[in-house]
Amino acid sequence: MLNILAAEGGTEHNPIIPLWQELVLGTIAFAILCFVLMKFVFPRMEQTFRARVDAIEGGLKRAEAAQAEANELLEQYRVQLSEARTEAARIRDEARADAEEIRADVLAKAREESDRIISSGRDALAAQRESIVRDLRAEVGTLAVDLAGRIVGESLADEARNRGTVERFLDSLDTTAGGRR
Repeated sequence: MLNILAAEGGTEHNPIIPLWQELVLGTIAFAILCFVLMKFVFPRMEQTFRARVDAIEGGLKRAEAAQAEANELLEQYRVQLSEARTEAARIRDEARADAEEIRADVLAKAREESDRIISSGRDALAAQRESIVRDLRAEVGTLAVDLAGRIVGESLADEARNRGTVERFLDSLDTTAGGRR
């Protein structure tokens, strides 16, 4: 090894201290590398970092805006739900009132129908009573004429006379009964 070093320059070189040519070449290469990095690489890296920061901040702003919008929509939905509940309660109350009106109307109609049926029944009963009274009068008249004929011993066969006698008799009964009431 010593032979190699002696052949190169004859002086021994200290491996810790670099040669001046290497220092100049290293300095020029470092300067070129720094220039290329500062001119081309660092600005692109800065743009990339700025784009990422903008994207992150924009994402945060969008997320905050979306959260604010969601909160606003939630509040709107709550208001709408409250209004819907109020409307439902109002509709329910109206339905109850309508049902009560219908019920009252049906009851009134039922009462009217019941009164009409009762009145019709009373009229029919009065007509039937009159018919029965007429039939009884005729029958009582016939019986009275027969009894009177037996008592008197003479036949009261004359129809016109019978009717007049029977009518007078029944009228006198009616006036007598009417006076007692």
